[in-house]
Amino acid sequence: MSTGSINTNTGALIALQNLNATNRALETTQNRVNTGMKVANAKDNGAVFAIATNMRADVTALDAVKTSVERGRSIIDVAMAAGETVIEALKEMKALAVAIEDFTPVPTAGQNPSYDAYVADYDALAEEITKAFAGAIFDGVNLFGTPAEMLTIRTGLQATDVQDIGFFDDTATPATPNWTPPDLNDMTSTAVQTAIEAFSTSMATLGTQSKSLDRTLVFLGKLQDSYETGIGNLVDADLAKESARLTALQTKQQLGVQALGIANQAPQIILSLFNR
Repeated sequence: MSTGSINTNTGALIALQNLNATNRALETTQNRVNTGMKVANAKDNGAVFAIATNMRADVTALDAVKTSVERGRSIIDVAMAAGETVIEALKEMKALAVAIEDFTPVPTAGQNPSYDAYVADYDALAEEITKAFAGAIFDGVNLFGTPAEMLTIRTGLQATDVQDIGFFDDTATPATPNWTPPDLNDMTSTAVQTAIEAFSTSMATLGTQSKSLDRTLVFLGKLQDSYETGIGNLVDADLAKESARLTALQTKQQLGVQALGIANQAPQIILSLFNR
């Protein structure tokens, strides 16, 4: 290979190739420093970009799942707030029922003012309970509705990740509501006690469902954090390394420019041979 040609400057070609390679590497490093990402688009790494894109979609979908769970929890919270009112009213109704049972024989309306007062208080509490049931609505759902309502909420990314909330028959497929409101017309203490026990069981059911949704929200938050960490591991740049690499490439670029300049002087050196 000729080293003294003015037609082909091999040294300049090599220097230019090296400088171009350095410039490409420098551009890549500068993009990583600017964006903080080593895989910002499919061109950087197609396989990793595809994985990260799918995981980002899952993270976004988990936001929707969390919204569904939070909606379900809010529906239960409203029902439980109404249920606490009902429990307090039932306890007062039991005391009134015991007092009413002391009147034997049962007076007719207007015959005994004390009896009438007890009955009026009892009826007022029954009306209060009825209104509490009717008002336990959140986002159009009332677990104490007549007929009873039940809600199936999404708890995960898969279509099968669901949870029923409300009062339903566990043996039915699909589940169906089985809520029966307490009998508020029977003024015997035994009937009221039965209503208290039955409704306490209903409240326990709601409490269990609410705790389950709380745990689901915690899990979804941790899952989302894990996904985001995984995405970061795949696409985030190590800025400490990239900063050091940037400095090295900038120095290499300067040296490359100098090398190209030296190589371009070769024809002038050949020309000087003819001037002697």
